[in-house]
Amino acid sequence: QIPSHIVGNCKEKLLKLKAELLNRMIEAKHDYLARDKGTDEGDQTMAVLAETEFLTGQERLRKQLIEVEFALARIENGTFGICEETEEPIEPERLLAIPWTRGSVEGAEIQEILRRKYAQK
Repeated sequence: QIPSHIVGNCKEKLLKLKAELLNRMIEAKHDYLARDKGTDEGDQTMAVLAETEFLTGQERLRKQLIEVEFALARIENGTFGICEETEEPIEPERLLAIPWTRGSVEGAEIQEILRRKYAQK
């Protein structure tokens, strides 16, 4: 069982990160929509590049937001701090450093071994 003060600390970090991610997504959208749109071919090329960069950034932020939401859900349902790979408690130091993590150091090593194994095929 993860000590309640660590869970509380992680929840606070997750809620702050969630707010930060949402703000970054909103700011990026505002900046993207407010940019100057030219009409010549060079401007159109730059517009396509800007759109690609914007969409890539939004996708990265969205994925991180999903991980934060999953971690908050695990706190609510009582499974926070349990490694999805080994079903053992995640190290408190790891949780404090990466509160959205789904796995312990050992679990992450197992996942890496599996990734390498299946990447070679």
